Amino acid sequence: MKKTEELSNRFTEVMLNGRWIANTNFKEALQSVDWHQANKKVKNLNTIYLLTKHINYYINGIIAVFEGGELEIRDKYSFYFLPLTSSNQWEDIKEELIKNSEKFSHYVKKISERQLQQPFVDKKYGSYQRNIEAMIEHSYYHLGQISLLKKLTEK
Repeated sequence: MKKTEELSNRFTEVMLNGRWIANTNFKEALQSVDWHQANKKVKNLNTIYLLTKHINYYINGIIAVFEGGELEIRDKYSFYFLPLTSSNQWEDIKEELIKNSEKFSHYVKKISERQLQQPFVDKKYGSYQRNIEAMIEHSYYHLGQISLLKKLTEK
């Protein structure tokens, strides 16, 4: 198996269909979360809504680079989003995350083995491989938070 296919599969596992590492994935974990639970605040922790938007913000930002665009994402903006105000809005957010995850996975499969080792936009950001692996690790980190928040916010 090519390294790009392996990375794509690992990303797909955490986002869409895996159960091996965390016994769940984003798609499955968010499926039963309604917009009230997604918005429910637990002490000073981020909400499920904010964590979902946050991870999608980064996926979207990397997709832009895969499509030949600029790297426009910035950490300082990664948790600043308009409030969640409806069930329809929440369903759209979940669907957007799924679609962007599928697109991200597709692009990773298409990257050449050589490009994996190339600088990602600028040398200071490391290689494409490092950034893809960081996205996988970042996603697992926030999936764990969402799993805990689901338990803390159950009705």
